[in-house]
Amino acid sequence: MELLNDEYFMREALKQAELAFEKDEVPVGAVVVINNKIIARAHNQVELLNDSTAHAEILALTSAYQSLGAKYLPEATLYVTLEPCLMCCGAIYWGKIGRIVYGASDEKNGYRKFISSPEGGGREGAPFHPKAELVKGILENDCAFLMRSFFKNKR
Repeated sequence: MELLNDEYFMREALKQAELAFEKDEVPVGAVVVINNKIIARAHNQVELLNDSTAHAEILALTSAYQSLGAKYLPEATLYVTLEPCLMCCGAIYWGKIGRIVYGASDEKNGYRKFISSPEGGGREGAPFHPKAELVKGILENDCAFLMRSFFKNKR
């Protein structure tokens, strides 16, 4: 049996990103995990739904809330292949997500571009919930490669 660790779950998020890629969506995938079990999966559906808010993180969180009948997930880990944007950070914050793990950095649209210092206004993990743990760079090269491949095909 494969070890259920951050790389395992990021690979599951990458599978979602690959689905997005195949559907000509920006290839971002996300999974929500509680107690080593995936409770929600999603990928970007901005083009399909004609909705600029249909990011993988938002869709995965919505699915998790509905499946559990809860509006807060402090015990959950969100795995996402790309550094969240500010909109998604707000959703993650308000959901009180306990742990956020992302793969590739997003210098163009990631949250760190819009905060006062590279690490969140002096607090590691900002703009996420103060109790949240943040882990960056899991399978970063794989996540970044998929994103580069997508945009290379667009140009």
